[in-house]
Amino acid sequence: MLSKNNLLNTILNNNIDFLEKNDQISKNIIIESINNGTMVLLGNINHKNVKPVLIGQPAKVKVNANIGTSPLICSHKEEMEKLQILEKAGADTYMDLSIGGDLDAIRKDMINSSSLPIGTVPLYAAAKHNADKGRTIEQLDFEEVFDEIEKQAEMGVDFMTIHTGITREAAAYAEKNRILGVVSRGGSMISRWILKNNKENPLFTEFDRIVKIAAKHNVTLSLGDSLRPGACADAGDYPQISEVSHLGIQAKYAFENGVQVMIEGPGHVSLDEVESQIKTIKKLTYNAPLYILGPLVIDNSPGYDHISGAIGAAAAVMAGADFLCYLTPAEHLTLPNKEDVYNGVMASKIAAMAGDTALKRKYALDMQNNMSKMRQKLDWQGMKEYALDKDIIDKRRESHKDKAECAMCGEFCSVKLQHNN
Repeated sequence: MLSKNNLLNTILNNNIDFLEKNDQISKNIIIESINNGTMVLLGNINHKNVKPVLIGQPAKVKVNANIGTSPLICSHKEEMEKLQILEKAGADTYMDLSIGGDLDAIRKDMINSSSLPIGTVPLYAAAKHNADKGRTIEQLDFEEVFDEIEKQAEMGVDFMTIHTGITREAAAYAEKNRILGVVSRGGSMISRWILKNNKENPLFTEFDRIVKIAAKHNVTLSLGDSLRPGACADAGDYPQISEVSHLGIQAKYAFENGVQVMIEGPGHVSLDEVESQIKTIKKLTYNAPLYILGPLVIDNSPGYDHISGAIGAAAAVMAGADFLCYLTPAEHLTLPNKEDVYNGVMASKIAAMAGDTALKRKYALDMQNNMSKMRQKLDWQGMKEYALDKDIIDKRRESHKDKAECAMCGEFCSVKLQHNN
C-alpha cells in the first residue's frame, strides 16, 4: 500500500513519532496495519495544518463530531463556534455536513481554522447547487458530484463519505419492504435519483473515477452506508448486507490502487445484535476500519439518542469497530446547538473509553487506575488530570470547593473515613 501512495508515506514519516506517542503503539504496528488495510491515516496533503489521525484498532478508538448548517438553521458563525467546542470536548475529527449558506466559504474557514482532520459528503454540495438552479434531486447531474469531489480534495478535505454501494435493486427493495426505508440523507438522494430515472447509481458504476481523485491527494474514502437501518427491525436485512458486500469489493479495489478506505456502519441495531453486525461487516469488508453511527440500540429515545448510541458504540468497539461518529441529544429532532455538540462528544468519548478499557488497552486501564488512586487520596486536581471532562469537576464542586470530600456524603465520606484510620 505505502509503495503505491507516496503522499501517505510522506505524511506518515513526518508524523510517526507523534503517532506512536499519541496512540501508544509501535511504528512497526502502524506501518503493518496501514499496509494491510486495517488502519488508515487521515491527512490530506493539501490540508496544510492538519494533525494526522490514525483510525483502526489497536490504535485508540477515535471520535468524530458532525457539524454544519441546514436550510432551516444556517449560521456560519455558530458552526465555527461549534468547531471550537468540539475541539475543547476532545473530538479527534469532525465532518462539515452543511447544506445551507455559502458551502465553500464555510468549508474553507473550517479547514483554515482547525488542525483536526475534516470530513465531508460532497454529494450534499452538489445537491444544494442543483437545488439552487431550480432542479429536483432526480435532475442531478452526477458530473457535478465528481467535480465536487475533486474540488474538495484540492481544498484539503481529509476524508469523504461517498455513497458508492447502493444499487438500483437494493434501493427498490428497501423502499418497499422496510419499516423506515432509506434514512441516510445522501442515500435517500441517490435512491430517489435511481428509482426516478430507472438507472444505476453512477457512484457505483464509476467508482474507479473516485479512486483516481482520492489517490492524487491522499483522501481517505469513507464508503457510505446509504442503506443503514434506521429502525432496529430493519437491521441485517437484504439492502444493508447487499450494500456492505459491494463496499467490501470496492474497498479491496481502492486499496489495491493505493487509496485508504474506511467503511461506514449501522445506525439502529438492537443490543443483542450489535456484535454479530460488527463482525459481519468487518468480515465482508476485509477488516477495513469501521466508522459507525451509534448504533442506537433502541428507536424511541428522542432527546437521549446520544445515550442510546453510546451504549451501542461501547458494545461495537468490543466487537471490532474503530471509529465512532457522535450522536447528540438533538438527533432526530433538530440541528444540534453548541451544548448538544459538547454532550455528544462526551457521550462518544465515554463509549470509546469503555470499549478500550474492556479490550484491556494499557492507556485506558492506566486512566481508570490512576483516577481511582486520585479518588482514594481525595485529590481533586489529580482527578481532573484523568477525567474525560476536566471542567465539570470544578463546576459541580463550586459550592463546596473548600471541602476535602464531595457533597454526597460530607463528613460520612467512605474515603475520608478510611483516611482517619
